[in-house]
Amino acid sequence: MRTIKNIAVLTSGGDSPGMNAGIRAVVRTGIYNDLNMFGVLRGYDGLVKGEIVPMDAKSVANIIQRGGTILKTARSEEFKTYEGRKQAYENIKTLGIDALVVIGGDGTFTGASKFIEEFDIPIIGMPGTIDNDLAGTDFTIGYDTAINTVVDAVDKIRDTAESHDRVFVIEVMGRDSGLIALRSGISTGAEAVLIPELTVDYDAIMKRLDKSRKNKSSRIIIVAEGDKEGGEVVADKIKENFPHYDVRLSILGHIQRGGRPSCMDRVLASRLGVASVEGLLEGRRGEMAGLICGQVQFTPFNKAIKHIDKINENLTRIVEILSL
Repeated sequence: MRTIKNIAVLTSGGDSPGMNAGIRAVVRTGIYNDLNMFGVLRGYDGLVKGEIVPMDAKSVANIIQRGGTILKTARSEEFKTYEGRKQAYENIKTLGIDALVVIGGDGTFTGASKFIEEFDIPIIGMPGTIDNDLAGTDFTIGYDTAINTVVDAVDKIRDTAESHDRVFVIEVMGRDSGLIALRSGISTGAEAVLIPELTVDYDAIMKRLDKSRKNKSSRIIIVAEGDKEGGEVVADKIKENFPHYDVRLSILGHIQRGGRPSCMDRVLASRLGVASVEGLLEGRRGEMAGLICGQVQFTPFNKAIKHIDKINENLTRIVEILSL
């Protein structure tokens, strides 16, 4: 088994609350095990350009409560090429770096898999994405904070909706996954939730809106941005069917990515950060550390990145039952 003495950590893809807690856990676990720790700035782009800095316990102090990522993140077209990955390999070998911990989503793990295949570098991944769309973990780092941000925003919007007797269509993030929309829809009492995994039955939605109109002073429809038609089209369809309704569209956008991570995300990131370093020391590679039924589990990258396209039907049924 290869001896590991120097580990670098990077964040890649979209930022998510809890990434800093993960960086902190990786660095401090490495130091606890007498390892030399490094941070890569701007993800794979920094790996290619050699933006790699030493990290100690002090460098990750007072960051567990901060959103975003202190290491920054960026897209890297160069890393998608063999030449770019070769340059990245040469940069880490120059510094004597033996292994990597990468925090991100499917794109991050796809790049890591290619890097392992070509240059035999041990890499462990941590699931950092607000979409919660990776297999091999019950929750991803940032998901809990994101849905709580949505819930807080929708609660505020409902105050206005009730005051003015309005229908609000609220678009949330989730290009390929409707899990943010579905869970926040249940927790905010939405009349309907539209997600990319399911075909939209507009007739059923319109009947539901018409049936409950006399009993409610507001309507909330939550739409995942990845839905085939998006929030604007949904709002227009409601206006066409109910021209007498006061319909408004609210797109929450990037506020869902920011903010202080929740307790759940801080603990999750901390547990997976410790597990990632310990996994590398045990000889693991090409796997993502995740949490399943409360226990840390490792899942190969090629299985983790398979998008979860089967939605829990019980959750969609709950939306319909409780929308009366």
